[in-house]
Amino acid sequence: MKFGIIFANIGPAVQPDYAARLGQLAEENGIESVWTVEHVVVPAGYESQYPYSPTGRMPGPEESPIPDPLIWLTYMAAVTTNLKLGTGVLILPQRNPVVLAKELATLDVLSKGRTILGIGVGWLEEEFNAIGIPFSERAARTDETVAALRELWTADEPTFNGQFTSFEKAKMYPKPPQGQIPIVVGGHTKAAARRAGRLGDGFFPASTTPESLAELLEVMHKSAADAGRNGDAIEISAGGAMDVDGIKKFADLGVSRIVIPPLGFDEETLKAQLGQFNDNVISKLS
Repeated sequence: MKFGIIFANIGPAVQPDYAARLGQLAEENGIESVWTVEHVVVPAGYESQYPYSPTGRMPGPEESPIPDPLIWLTYMAAVTTNLKLGTGVLILPQRNPVVLAKELATLDVLSKGRTILGIGVGWLEEEFNAIGIPFSERAARTDETVAALRELWTADEPTFNGQFTSFEKAKMYPKPPQGQIPIVVGGHTKAAARRAGRLGDGFFPASTTPESLAELLEVMHKSAADAGRNGDAIEISAGGAMDVDGIKKFADLGVSRIVIPPLGFDEETLKAQLGQFNDNVISKLS
């Protein structure tokens, strides 16, 4: 079992010194990866419903700083050695695929192949309006962007003709050291599970229960089979347990990575809590 920290780039980790210590302490205590969240803007008084809270509101005030995930992860690459660098998630339809392909390839070069692209379709319609991307197109743009990214990363003379993006013999270098950066589909809905089955190298439904995850994985596997893909090859990440017995229940479903929230918001607490989690959980399951 691998372990990651989600919501890694918020709170005190917005600041460089604490971000560096977070990454270093994570490596020292058996954490495999960190995962960022993103919002370019949070329009005041938004009415869209945040899907991960019964209140329909994101945790914290609208003014909470959320750094750009790719710049934050580039900094994290410089202060760590082995830590995998994941977006959890990048709101894919808000990004220009050609520019994003270069940004991610650059991060992969600078991190020596540690990048993981976690993607989501987004939920905050007011943010899409501010960026100038039609909210109704987000699912179609997401699927198309995945295909465009893979073409740009792997082809010598990338050529693509889509509804939203087209290019011909658009040479893009450097290429990612990994060849293709793993694309992990985030989301707790059946639509996300189907997308993971069709397109994903991984599936990341975030916090869930073994029962609800089992249902989503059934949908994912069917979608993979319908697309002629091997669903067992799709890596599963999940949250929802922080004890050995609970994590074993997820492992029985095929989960290979458990994500946990930051265990402290000051260095002393973080160091102590990560050490305890390493001793009590990671060392027993890794």
